[in-house]
Amino acid sequence: MLVALTAGNSQSVQTESVVVASKALSPRIPIDASNLEMKSIPIGGLPNEILFHKVADVAGMVPLVTIEAGHAITTNIVAKQGAALGSQAAFLPIPEGMVAYTLPTSEQQGVGGYIQPDDYISVIATVDANGKVASMTVFTNLHVIRVGPPASGPNVPSTSTASSLTVVVTQCQAEYLTWFLTNAALKYSLESYHDYSPTATQGPDPKCANVDAAKGVNLKSVQAAYPALF
Repeated sequence: MLVALTAGNSQSVQTESVVVASKALSPRIPIDASNLEMKSIPIGGLPNEILFHKVADVAGMVPLVTIEAGHAITTNIVAKQGAALGSQAAFLPIPEGMVAYTLPTSEQQGVGGYIQPDDYISVIATVDANGKVASMTVFTNLHVIRVGPPASGPNVPSTSTASSLTVVVTQCQAEYLTWFLTNAALKYSLESYHDYSPTATQGPDPKCANVDAAKGVNLKSVQAAYPALF
């Protein structure tokens, strides 16, 4: 049973200062500290261990249900990001106009397994065009938002090398990546944290503002975009 306490509830004389939603909180969207406040409310006979007494303990957690403004946050209506919540897992942090795209990886392909969430990578493609082999960096500054499957959690390094990297790209880039995965060999390089440029992947990209802007990719369009490969 999910418990939601309302600041206006006066059924119990006993009150306690607990963390309360200062505005309505939607499921699957991590809670921002600015949407929380401390308030003294009636708690009745509820066990103290299901309540939160510090805003910092709730910030970043994910609501499992809609939490109305004025309701106390309890342990059974929120969960930590990365917890196995099935369909209630938090939304992936995909900026407006962008999409998430999963790349296969391995120890040799993916920098020995050192790539972690919130890193930025570059993608190198090697193409064999009529017996002429060429390599070229085809993408830079791709933001990695997940490493491995959801069970690994968003910020928990895997004990072994993951088999996938989920990155944020435009739908147009996703089409090019699909072509390269089908027709080329890909390797990734891990960019120095000194060179990270988060603003470049915050979307939307005016050249590909949404998924409807993607018009398809073929050999001719790849040759035009990456002539050095051919």
